[in-house]
Amino acid sequence: MSNKAVGRKTSGLDKALRVALYTVLIVVAAFYLMPFIVMLLTSLKDVEEIRTGTLLSLPASLNFDSWSKAWSSACTGGSCGGISPYFMNSFQIVLPAVAISTLVGALNGYVISLWKFRGSDFFFAAMLVGCFIPFQVILLPMAQTLGWLGIANTTSGLVFVHVVYGIAFTTLFFRNFYQSIPGELVKAARLDGAGFFTIFYRIILPVSTPIIVVTVIWQFTQIWNDFLFGVAFSGFDTQPVTVALNNLVNTSFGGKEYNVDMAAAIIAALPTLAVYVFAGKYFVRGLTAGAVKG
Repeated sequence: MSNKAVGRKTSGLDKALRVALYTVLIVVAAFYLMPFIVMLLTSLKDVEEIRTGTLLSLPASLNFDSWSKAWSSACTGGSCGGISPYFMNSFQIVLPAVAISTLVGALNGYVISLWKFRGSDFFFAAMLVGCFIPFQVILLPMAQTLGWLGIANTTSGLVFVHVVYGIAFTTLFFRNFYQSIPGELVKAARLDGAGFFTIFYRIILPVSTPIIVVTVIWQFTQIWNDFLFGVAFSGFDTQPVTVALNNLVNTSFGGKEYNVDMAAAIIAALPTLAVYVFAGKYFVRGLTAGAVKG
């Protein structure tokens, strides 16, 4: 058999494998997206269409009334102002909690990996235990702590909870990333007279962009999607959007409005969807950036 014939046969096999691969990927993606598609279609129908149609039937017309009601006038337990106030509450919790836990994790990782001290490995192992503590275990101790500090049922209290619980993860991320930075770089900077914070802000932080992105995505997603801490430690006026969504779904006057429930669920998920759409590609890059030392 000639080389040209072998090449044609190999090329045909590659094309067939590629078609099979793309087919499998499309099927898996469609299966994965099916719940979101059902939610979106349901949110655009009126109640009568939902009752008479099927899950995947297209709406007769684009109807955004359910979205407007979910945002501004749906009942979420004792109030009927929609989920918009709680949406803002979530941002007031997420933004400072992400910023503080990321900064503290960066400093911890910097100290543990590049400023070795006696017991630093034990200190890191002790912090690592925090990654494996279930949420339920800390509910009572944290409630007592918030009471002692006078920040129970407040936004500041929820920020404090998420910062404390997230530091173990952020420290782990930054410590593993900084392990790939040569220690000689810090030693050279110290010989030139640079101090602890000068080295951190002038040398370490500028090369930390990949792991900062990873940490921000991780913390943002974990905090925004949290329900347990939100329902346990928030007051009526400081509840995050996840708690409000639960209250909305379990509150009904008259008939059940599934279109409003679905619209509210999509609105509540939009920030995390946006984070992954615009920054998702950097997540994997950041995780692998510090995988190889040197």
